[in-house]
Amino acid sequence: MVPLLQHSNTPLLPFCAGHRMVEVAVTFHTGSPEETELLGERIGEALEPGSVIALIGELGAGKTVLTKGIARGLRVPDLVHSPSFTLIHEHMGRLPVYHFDLYRLKSPEELENLGPESYFYGDGVVVIEWAERARELLPPDRLEVRISGEDERRTFEVRAIGPDSARALERIAS
Repeated sequence: MVPLLQHSNTPLLPFCAGHRMVEVAVTFHTGSPEETELLGERIGEALEPGSVIALIGELGAGKTVLTKGIARGLRVPDLVHSPSFTLIHEHMGRLPVYHFDLYRLKSPEELENLGPESYFYGDGVVVIEWAERARELLPPDRLEVRISGEDERRTFEVRAIGPDSARALERIAS
C-alpha cells in the first residue's frame, strides 16, 4: 500500500451548543490519482451504515477519483463515475452507496425535493460531491473532506463532525 502521510490529528472543537460534540481533523497527502483512489479505499473500508461523506473542492480536485476508491473500499463492483446529470447514482456493495453530485444543483430546495433524509439516515453510505452547495441540508454527523492541490499532488483535510464520524475517522487514521 502506498504510504499516505498523516499531517495532523488534533481536536478542533470539543464542545458545541452545550452538548459534547466530537470534531477532529486529519490531513492526508497523495501524489497521484492512484494514491487518491487508495485513500478513498481506506476511507470506504472504515465506513458503517449511515455514514455521510461531504466532498468539497474545486472542479478537477479529485472528488470523483476519491469516490471511486471509497466505492472500491465498500466492495462496489460497478464502474463509478460522476452522476452530474441525474444527481444520484446508487451502487450495491458491502453496503448500499448513494453517490450524489450537486454540481448542477440550482438551489438547495432542488435536493430537498428528492427527500435526502431517507438517504442520509438510511442503512447505506452517502458520498456527496459539491456538498457545499447544500450545506444547510447535510446531517449533523458527517465526514467533511476538503480537497486542494496542484498537478497530481492533493491534500485531503478529513474532518469528522459528530461522534459516529469521529469513530470512522479514527479507523481511517489508524
